[in-house]
Amino acid sequence: MIHVLAFITAKPGMRDAVLEIFRANMPAVHAEAGCIEYVPVIDAEGAGGTPFGPDTFVVVEKWESAAALKAHAAAPHMAAYAARTREMIESRVIRVLSPAA
Repeated sequence: MIHVLAFITAKPGMRDAVLEIFRANMPAVHAEAGCIEYVPVIDAEGAGGTPFGPDTFVVVEKWESAAALKAHAAAPHMAAYAARTREMIESRVIRVLSPAA
């Protein structure tokens, strides 16, 4: 199994607009072969920890294999999502992880 954490920071005030486009794309991602989990998360209010802030969300992903993740990255709906949000995104950091033995 492959785990992915994608840290997305929108330009100031744009997070809700990016999330709206993200959520519209979710059914296509969930239908992909090998997708186990694909969900955006934001800071939990009042739960402590170090917050990311109002412009950032994290995408938590689980994929059956590296091949499934590679196919996801090349999917036409992901290219369309990237094109629609490109001008709204300040930064994106993606971490691809595997379970610790």
